[in-house]
Amino acid sequence: MGVLFLLIFISALPAIAAFLWFRRRQFLAPASWFLLCLLGGVLSLPLAAVAQYFIPPATGVVIKDILFNVFIRVALVEEGSKLLIVSLILKISGALLKWEEKDGDRFTYGTAAGLIAGLGFAMIESASYGASDMRIAVLRAVTAAPLHGACGARDGTAAAALKTNPRLAIWRFLSATAIHGAYNMLVVSPGYIRFFSILLSFASLLSATQMLRKKEKL
Repeated sequence: MGVLFLLIFISALPAIAAFLWFRRRQFLAPASWFLLCLLGGVLSLPLAAVAQYFIPPATGVVIKDILFNVFIRVALVEEGSKLLIVSLILKISGALLKWEEKDGDRFTYGTAAGLIAGLGFAMIESASYGASDMRIAVLRAVTAAPLHGACGARDGTAAAALKTNPRLAIWRFLSATAIHGAYNMLVVSPGYIRFFSILLSFASLLSATQMLRKKEKL
């Protein structure tokens, strides 16, 4: 039981850090909304798994098969599940948060919701991977969690802009998919190339936090 608790705690550390960061920035959203977004991210993982079940993987070793598995079957499907879940969250929470669209609040809350949902996705994924080896949970908490948060933030912007600015929505979603796919390619690369995945993960997260600092009209 103690090992299970430790595994869950390690996997949840990025989400806890994000909660404290939002509180430090005095982000005007209740804790219940944060938990709703986190739960949404948790639910997006089985949603992606179901979708992947119906998309058979390419079994060849040529580059087009590898790219299909990495960018379409994994990255596109997982980011698509986050986009769907965050879209639902924004519909549910819009009245609760009473944002002012003229001030770009929908952009800000959409980006924040996606970032939190991405961390929720990573929390469950890290726990499942770490069940066989605790070191994997620690490694994923440091690398994969920031990556999922960064991509989730872009999905959140896409969800917020879907109706009013579809061009921005498509661009943010495709950028999330591209970043996720590139990360996966780097992780399985030989030698020191794989360490560039850490750089990509944190650079993408940093740019996502910068997105939260601005308000765009949607």
